[in-house]
Amino acid sequence: MDLSELTSKADSAVEAGGDFTKKVKFDFGDAGKLFIDGVAGKADNSDSDADATIKVNWDDFVKISEGAMDPTMAFMQGKLKVEGDMSVAMQLQSLMKKFS
Repeated sequence: MDLSELTSKADSAVEAGGDFTKKVKFDFGDAGKLFIDGVAGKADNSDSDADATIKVNWDDFVKISEGAMDPTMAFMQGKLKVEGDMSVAMQLQSLMKKFS
């Protein structure tokens, strides 16, 4: 999976008026960004303002999405960092299942 494929899956998974109504940005460093706007029901690669920003390197994100790495352990080990509203990051779990 690459960033464009992930962005496409995320865009299909998020819907306006759906369960996820926040804005979250994944910052993959040099690999790019994924911005999910739950209010508008879209996902793209912009660097827009978000309720929460999750910083994780691309390889670790892939491991998390494939179930090879536990997101809680990644957070505790400092491999995944959350800036902003932590509760938004917690709400992502159900959405992530739709596009992993």
